[in-house]
Amino acid sequence: MVSETNRIEYKQQLTDDLEKEAVAFLNYREGGVIYVGIDKGGRTVGVGDIDGDMLKIKDRLKNNILPSCMGLFDVVVENINGREVIKITFASGVEKPYYIRKLGLSERGTFIRVGTAAEPMPVRMIESLFAKRTRNSVSKIKSPVQRLTFEQLKIYYEGSGRILGDHFASNLELLTGNSEYNYVAYLLADLNSVSVKVAKYAGDDRVDLIESNEYGYCSLVKATKQVLDKVNVENRTLTKITSKEREEKRLWNPVALREAIINAMVHNDYTLEIPPKFEFFDDRIEITSFGGLPVGMTEREFFEGYSVPRNKELMRVFRDLDLVEHLGSGVPRILKSYSKECFLFTENFLRMVFPASEKVTPQVTPQVTPQVTPQVTPQVTPQVQELIKVLNQEMNRQEIQKELHLSDRENFRSNYLKPALESGIIEMTIPKKPNSRMQKYRLTASGIRLKDSLGYIKEGE
Repeated sequence: MVSETNRIEYKQQLTDDLEKEAVAFLNYREGGVIYVGIDKGGRTVGVGDIDGDMLKIKDRLKNNILPSCMGLFDVVVENINGREVIKITFASGVEKPYYIRKLGLSERGTFIRVGTAAEPMPVRMIESLFAKRTRNSVSKIKSPVQRLTFEQLKIYYEGSGRILGDHFASNLELLTGNSEYNYVAYLLADLNSVSVKVAKYAGDDRVDLIESNEYGYCSLVKATKQVLDKVNVENRTLTKITSKEREEKRLWNPVALREAIINAMVHNDYTLEIPPKFEFFDDRIEITSFGGLPVGMTEREFFEGYSVPRNKELMRVFRDLDLVEHLGSGVPRILKSYSKECFLFTENFLRMVFPASEKVTPQVTPQVTPQVTPQVTPQVTPQVQELIKVLNQEMNRQEIQKELHLSDRENFRSNYLKPALESGIIEMTIPKKPNSRMQKYRLTASGIRLKDSLGYIKEGE
């Protein structure tokens, strides 16, 4: 292991100064990482009671630090040199200064990372940071509507194996100091006025709009999943058949595209009610979010994966629902496929521009050569084409949705399953009982012929 640095702290075991080190990293502009189970010399000793210590860590960070740092840390298990250790990753907080609750906002309770140590924060720095503390954040803005429901959010939590209890609004920080719903609650509620636009243009400019979709007026989680599903459809698979093999590639790298979409949804500045937008052109996709870089963050720190969540409450919910993996992981994942030049920064906006692997011309039918399989046919929609591509045997609804990477059941039913059934391309295995829990779907004879004509049937099938 490397030695301790300004961003790395080792602890042989869980000790009483956890909160001190945590506060120091929260107040540090680059955040940091604490490893429990590694001694000061960098030797891995492991943790005896992994589950117990992880529960203690989460409980102490939740209850012993102010302002709340929920959504600003990750606690995971890592195997290093054959031993299990606990890794705690901290993002730099936007509500500095953070301090230990019982010691108060003073030099005794407020710390900053200096080199490899957590040092008391000088009074002058405490006063300066407190004066600059972000007050106009979505967590502090009162929801314009107080009669909110959260059935969609509860369903998504249940789908992830979690239950939202009676005090979920408080636990997820959806309340203001006056116990009223805040703007985070409004964004996550079943009904709101936030609409996310996905537009498609013919050509490489915004002159000829050929398709405009709005996803929203619902929980931001649902809107995000709808946008992910729509973009997945537009991210077509291009197939090229040569004399030796069949080559397939998508217009955009799906991992990078997913990270970019979620990054835009979670880190967008919603205080002025400007949602992110997604635009398809013949040669690229543009993803624009409002807010620019967080205050104090440089472009270098952004690209190196330092995390300063603009909306830590949204970040926490998205992590709970497995839409976000780890703090600061999104941008490095994108950079594996696209260069830094694909990111454009302005004072108020961040735009990601990803070039298509091949130029898309939806208004023109491509000339077919013996080597290239046509991607679009007039008989079926792109969604139905994607469905028949993955339907290799009798499959139930859940299996098909999983293969298509679709999370929204209604979107799948309306845009994939229903038109495929109505066109006679697929059929039910139990047609007399369409709602049977044993129901599966398979290609009809015409569906098999269409799949073959599209080049989706591999040799041997």
